[in-house]
Amino acid sequence: MTPQRVTLITLGVADLTAARAFYARLGWQEHGESQEGVAFFQINGLALALFGRAALAADQGRPGAALGSGAVTLAQNFATEAEVDAAYAAALAAGATALKAPEGVFWGGYSGYWADADGHVWEVAMNPFWPLNADGSLTLPE
Repeated sequence: MTPQRVTLITLGVADLTAARAFYARLGWQEHGESQEGVAFFQINGLALALFGRAALAADQGRPGAALGSGAVTLAQNFATEAEVDAAYAAALAAGATALKAPEGVFWGGYSGYWADADGHVWEVAMNPFWPLNADGSLTLPE
């Protein structure tokens, strides 16, 4: 077993139908394994799931827990600043909330932030020190 890995990221959402529609507007295609109470999206080597917050809390063994959001940032890296700008604009057009418009940042890259309707924060970035693989995935340089 490889201990240093993530295979599934699950986001708790207030309204699964609305969340499904938002990610569809971003151009994400829902996987056929999706069910009434959960939506799955295949992404580079792992999957993203959208799951109602109350159902997620119950599944975690803590029914009634108030699940929060925003303490984790999900990131998409791009090869160019223009691609970052386009991804940011597409997210806003799909209904995301602007948090920080893309700009040059202190570490030498370019990044911005947006949030979905449930407050899950996404970063769109270009890091000149981390070249992307042909499929858009990231392998940290040695």
